Amino acid sequence: MAKSKKMRFEVHEGETIDHCLDRMKKEGYTPVRRAEEPIFQEVNRDGEKTYEPVGRKIVFQAVKSEQ
Repeated sequence: MAKSKKMRFEVHEGETIDHCLDRMKKEGYTPVRRAEEPIFQEVNRDGEKTYEPVGRKIVFQAVKSEQ
């Protein structure tokens, strides 16, 4: 079964962006887009639910390299 031509790579906790890019290259993918997605935490204050940003995750969209 053939692998997909597009794939998403997430920068894991404790991993640098360079390590993620190296991992993509080893799997034969080239990055085409970088996105930062916020991570929210639900907080209850005075009986009201609010959402506060507590971090972010970096996600790369990549395409299969032609070799």
